[in-house]
Amino acid sequence: MTVVFKKTKGLTDAPFSYCPGCTHGIIHRLVAECLEELDLLDHSVAIASVGCSVMSYEYFNCDAIQAAHGRAPAVATGVKRVHPEKIVFTYQGDGDLASIGTAEIVQAAHRGENITVIFVNNAIYGMTGGQMAPTTLPNQVTTTSPRGRDVSKTGEPIKMSELMATIPGATYIERVMTADPLSVRKAKRAIKKAFQYQKENKGFSMIEVLSSCNIGWGLSPNDALQYIKNEMASYFPLGVYKDKGV
Repeated sequence: MTVVFKKTKGLTDAPFSYCPGCTHGIIHRLVAECLEELDLLDHSVAIASVGCSVMSYEYFNCDAIQAAHGRAPAVATGVKRVHPEKIVFTYQGDGDLASIGTAEIVQAAHRGENITVIFVNNAIYGMTGGQMAPTTLPNQVTTTSPRGRDVSKTGEPIKMSELMATIPGATYIERVMTADPLSVRKAKRAIKKAFQYQKENKGFSMIEVLSSCNIGWGLSPNDALQYIKNEMASYFPLGVYKDKGV
């Protein structure tokens, strides 16, 4: 019998803690597949953030370290400088990276640290109860914005890929999504390219992945995928925002 698909060696057998319908699991698989296909699993160190992915160190089949909230890029910097031969990556949500960890991610890029950042943007604080995040869309309802996000009081949602692309030390910045099979394949290509750039010592890369939080959004899993395509991707346009590695 011909095997057309199998579980990647880059994931452990630990059951995911994510809500049914959440696309964190898809993103985990893409990261793991890329590391396996590039033969980097035995040479990689994952830096787990705080948020829905707080237990990601249990899922990636490589060495891993748990960082304090928002500090994953700082921890990754330390690991990479002590072990420059390792592939070091952070896995962070929007509450972690774009709020409490804004200084860490900006400064890591400014220094041109040769690390890879996987930034999962689901426009909400998923783990702590569905509060408004820095990336919550205008008029989007959350537990702390029950009438919708009022940008006259809270400001516009922050666009991290556009911001990071302005930093001279950043090498590769791309925004992708996980809303359908085609977008998942494109996301994998971007993640794989980011790891390849790190392998070639080309510097700092960040892949922003538009992801769903169907529970926090109050939508069915299918409707949540449509929300990514119709609402999130409209405010956060997909594409390559910077690529100095070509």
